Amino acid sequence: MSANLTEGAPTGASAAAFNVQKIYLKDVSFEAPNAPLSFNEQGQPELNMSLNQKVGKLADGVYEVVLGVTLTCTIGDKTIYLTEVAQAGIFGLEGFEDTSLDAMLGIHCPNILFPYARQAISDLIGQGGFPPFYLQPINFEVIYAEGLRRRAEQVAGASEGSTVVSESGNA
Repeated sequence: MSANLTEGAPTGASAAAFNVQKIYLKDVSFEAPNAPLSFNEQGQPELNMSLNQKVGKLADGVYEVVLGVTLTCTIGDKTIYLTEVAQAGIFGLEGFEDTSLDAMLGIHCPNILFPYARQAISDLIGQGGFPPFYLQPINFEVIYAEGLRRRAEQVAGASEGSTVVSESGNA
């Protein structure tokens, strides 16, 4: 999969290029700690999902993005199942300005990886003897925007903190 994009490319420069070099399952885990007794549990299951993302630079213009998804199902205080998937991809991104590159790695790449992670989780749950569960789509743009907001607050807090330190040092 390859695309030439002009987003983030300086005027007069060659177009930015994006391609998917490899998609793979980096790590997977499924646990049903209370099976087979959990198959008879009565009650409303509670599902808790957490996401994480790691980005690593492999070479100039080549990045590994790992989307981690953890799904825990409990009834009362008993864990029915826990599944973790680390879905990874190697992406080629060249010619992007820093902010556009960051957005591509934080939004576009996870959007590509998520359907693979969703399928892996559904398959694991079904193979574990439970009804399949299909994760709903995730808006990675909103998650990315929230991350940017938090980073801006941390920078603002750090600069305010350093100003206070320097003022007290001058006093």
